[in-house]
Amino acid sequence: MKRDFYNELLQWKQSNTRKPLILKGARQVGKTYILKEFGKKEYTNTAYFNFEEDPGLNIFFSGRIQPEKIIERLSIYSEVRILPQKTLIIFDEVQNSPETLTALKYFNEKANRYHIAAAGSLLGLKLGHSAPFPVGKVTFLNLYPFTFAEYLEAVGKKMLREYLQNKKDFEPLPTVFHEELIDFLKMYFFTGGMPEAIKSYLEDKNLKKIRQIQADILSTYLHDFSKHTSKSEAVRVTDAWYAIPGQLAKENKKFKYSEISKNARARDYHEAIRWLVDAGLVYKSYNIKTPKLPLSGYKEDNIFKLYLLDIGLLGALLNISARTIVEGNRLFSGYNGAFTENYAAQELMAGALYRDVHMKELYYWSSGSAAEVDFIVQYDERLYPLEVKAGTSRRKTSLKYFGEKYSPQVLSRATLLNFKQEKNLCNYPLYGVDHFPLFRT
Repeated sequence: MKRDFYNELLQWKQSNTRKPLILKGARQVGKTYILKEFGKKEYTNTAYFNFEEDPGLNIFFSGRIQPEKIIERLSIYSEVRILPQKTLIIFDEVQNSPETLTALKYFNEKANRYHIAAAGSLLGLKLGHSAPFPVGKVTFLNLYPFTFAEYLEAVGKKMLREYLQNKKDFEPLPTVFHEELIDFLKMYFFTGGMPEAIKSYLEDKNLKKIRQIQADILSTYLHDFSKHTSKSEAVRVTDAWYAIPGQLAKENKKFKYSEISKNARARDYHEAIRWLVDAGLVYKSYNIKTPKLPLSGYKEDNIFKLYLLDIGLLGALLNISARTIVEGNRLFSGYNGAFTENYAAQELMAGALYRDVHMKELYYWSSGSAAEVDFIVQYDERLYPLEVKAGTSRRKTSLKYFGEKYSPQVLSRATLLNFKQEKNLCNYPLYGVDHFPLFRT
């Protein structure tokens, strides 16, 4: 299945300043698949090494690091003739080999003619807690689950996707296209963006099978909790993980430690939440009380929301049945709009259409109990507020309050309504939230 990310790999290969690549992303988002496909299509051959399946590979990186000798030995070991610029070298599950991560620095400095891509499901953890190589010696890229736009193309709606993608204004789409996109979005809310779930849907449309696949992925994550943390920390990571869907289903989606257990405290779960974030399993959205630039300077570290990496996995955790797909728009509005807000978060993080507004962090604004705007985006030295609504209501109380208080040049909503602009108020249909902020002043 085609991924937009492929273009980023092409840019990396063609770059005059190319460095070894480190590809991050949660388990089963398709990192290994896309690197192997890239090697197959863009190189003469591929040399693949998995440090989880073959721990013995570490011996080639022990002692004095000599890139040319390492290449020679890897070539003999794999029976693949590794050639500069013609072979893609893939180091998979490289988080299991700190020595290999360190060696990337020397490949950059002494043997950069070799094209190396390192990947790992838990690389974010390794890099989040220690950096075994100097900053600036590697290129980092992130792979996320399929966005809705990628999903459209995967299910055979390439032309519809291109039609939507080429949208440059707020002229409403023809009703027939608008309704069709809403229907596809409903199904995406169920399948989510994990490649295996989408592949299964394409094969037989068996929604029970999709839920089983999602359950298996969730079980794999639970296994990682216990495998890669201490026994006590695994309990805290698991408790925090299972608390997220319930907290998103509340009207106030701010993460509350007291919802995990009665006596839970921030100091007890800080590292557990950091583990989930570094593993790429959750996205953290920080509260800002004062919307000023830069947003990172005004975030409140102790007030935040947590979103799951994939809306399909959120549905599996909440045990949402397939029946909700045919019950009007209940899937959008149910659980206090938890799915809709989580969907918007993952679309913004993936930077689906406008790569130049790709998010490193998410932010939201609140003013006590008076008002709350779901997302605040910083772009080109301006702030863009976005309120996400689960239905078709035209109410904009919080957004209006924000506008009156801070006078931004544009206010934006994402709803089930069609594209529309009224003066400085812009409405994005949920299926087009990846266009935000299309209106750029």
